[in-house]
Amino acid sequence: MIDGKYLTVIMPAYNAEKTLSQTHAEIPKDLVDEIILTDDASGDQTAKLARELGINTFVHETNKGYGANQKTCYQKALEGKCDIVVMLHPDYQYTPKLIPAMASMIASGVFDAVIASRILGNQAMAGGMPVYKYFSNRVLTLLENLLIGQKLSEYHTGYRAFSREILETIPFLENSDDFVFDNEMLCQVFYYGFRVGEVSCPAKYFPEASSINFQRSVKYGLEVMQTAMKYFLSKRGIKKFPIFDKK
Repeated sequence: MIDGKYLTVIMPAYNAEKTLSQTHAEIPKDLVDEIILTDDASGDQTAKLARELGINTFVHETNKGYGANQKTCYQKALEGKCDIVVMLHPDYQYTPKLIPAMASMIASGVFDAVIASRILGNQAMAGGMPVYKYFSNRVLTLLENLLIGQKLSEYHTGYRAFSREILETIPFLENSDDFVFDNEMLCQVFYYGFRVGEVSCPAKYFPEASSINFQRSVKYGLEVMQTAMKYFLSKRGIKKFPIFDKK
């Protein structure tokens, strides 16, 4: 627990056998109450290893996609006692050592969500982020900030923490099963008036770290802009979209 709050770490996994042990080893077990991993039909021994490590493990029988993986993770977390949920990739791209800092910002009541930004502190390219990804990140973030009316340093990190209240409020099951899920979820957090904080986070890029190729990046970029426009139109009452329409 952290400040009396039950802390759950979720890990959406796909072919993470080579990096899972290292990621798991750095999770602060003295603070984290539960670790949940969903294996999206990996072709390696990710699920077997996760169980050997004592992780609460769930497996998709077929590959459903990055967003669908997270949906399962969040649903399983909500079935438990979680007060705070930290989403950590098991590919060791982001350091688990930031979990206490991110969770404490929520536990203290200062923020409802916290993202670990690769841009703050000028860490991204130093960690090996490809040049085209860095500049597309900056351009997309600028455009999103203008459309959404926020001032985040980036919207595209895969390392984030949420309060239980957020997960029970936003309609994340309406989101995409693909990579744009992360972006949709963050826009939903803003749409429903929650407070978002940021911490600086170094990120590592290496062969085993998950990353989408150039073609998928272009598709993702277009979907990000569509999401920002949906937010813009929904917020002004021009048109309602399912991801911003809590039933």
